[in-house]
Amino acid sequence: MSTTDTQIQTAGGEKHLSLRESLGRLSVRPRSVALLALLPVLAVVTGVLGWVFDWRLGVDSAVYRAGALTLLQGESLYEGDTLGSEPWWALLPFTYPPAAALLFTPLAFFPVQVAWGVVSAVSFLALALVVRVTIASLPRLVGELPRWASPARATLIFTIVFFGLEPVWRTVFLGQINIILMALVMLDVLVVCRRDSRWGGVLVGVAAAVKLTPLIFIPHLLFTGRKWDAARALATFAGLQALMFVIVPADATRFWTHTVFNQGRIGPMHWAGNQSLNGLLNRVTDLAPWASTAALGIGALLAPFAVWVMLRFHRRGQHLYALLVTAFYALLVSPVSWSHHWVWAVPLIVALVARLPRTNPTTAWRSWVLAGSVTVVFVSCVLLVLPNGRNLELHWEVWQFVLGSAYLLVPVMLAAALGIRWLTRRRRIAVAAAGADGRPARPN
Repeated sequence: MSTTDTQIQTAGGEKHLSLRESLGRLSVRPRSVALLALLPVLAVVTGVLGWVFDWRLGVDSAVYRAGALTLLQGESLYEGDTLGSEPWWALLPFTYPPAAALLFTPLAFFPVQVAWGVVSAVSFLALALVVRVTIASLPRLVGELPRWASPARATLIFTIVFFGLEPVWRTVFLGQINIILMALVMLDVLVVCRRDSRWGGVLVGVAAAVKLTPLIFIPHLLFTGRKWDAARALATFAGLQALMFVIVPADATRFWTHTVFNQGRIGPMHWAGNQSLNGLLNRVTDLAPWASTAALGIGALLAPFAVWVMLRFHRRGQHLYALLVTAFYALLVSPVSWSHHWVWAVPLIVALVARLPRTNPTTAWRSWVLAGSVTVVFVSCVLLVLPNGRNLELHWEVWQFVLGSAYLLVPVMLAAALGIRWLTRRRRIAVAAAGADGRPARPN
């Protein structure tokens, strides 16, 4: 398809995703419904079979379920390193805020493996929602398009294909909720808040109550002028925590005064799977006592640049790109960003692929290389191939440190590419202005 057959739709004002309209269109396409339901149904069926045959399914979903049972039974969530209701193959500490245990209570009514199936099914549906919201947030293309490029078909194709991304399949395999939390944030920031809804910010607050990392999207809302949405997000988060001080005051106090600062409960910071600045510095410095402090300092130095880039996208109406800047900055500066936390690769790859039809023959190769490189990184499973565990990361060669930081390098290289592109564009404007009036011009 040539670029002359495709135009970006700009007339008619800003477009918003209508989930009701999308579901209505989907309901009259039985094959699409069947394809969309395929992975969730398989997940639930696998969970039931796992229960019947006693398979070990969902280490993290088993912990979620155990946290809910512990809360319902009136036992402590944080006194020990494990929970009494955890299966023998998932003996891990509960590292989440006490409000998370409250929100996990529906899982308590299912056997361990079925709970994994339920979490995985919801994750697949959340993945489809993320893809659909991403597509709706990009400039709409009109004209002659291949059949697969329609929003409905593209959503189905991407949802199925993206199961091959390591962060996605690992999230599903572990029974993690990263995709669900990402869907809550994207739906809130890119759909609910954009409509000036009185519910704007609530889903961000709920996501932050489960895992603290989504708290970074509250200043994102504030910096982008959504102060009431930011206030509702903060109020929702604080309200859920206050509720837990009423329900389980001892656990709530222990978490916020002790557990939240105990990184040892989360896991080894230097493990290859920790793709954050903190993990990288702990690896390269052989667990130097100042490594985590240095990571925080670097994150603080990067903050103004990240805010500037985010606001630049926001002011140009590119709200998805602005959100991705905040998301990937959070992954970089978080003390722990396990590889399965990098599910934000999903909307990033959709955005990069969506740019391909708008390229011209001269620049098309750049877009193909960029989209292809990012996809290869998250499909390659390079972090699983490298020697890891038992402190092996502390003895890597230089090339292994590079490959072992592959996820970290994605936002760094994208930021570098953006900087080069913006500088090149400013230079062209300066040259054009100089040629127009016959004297050098200073770009704005």
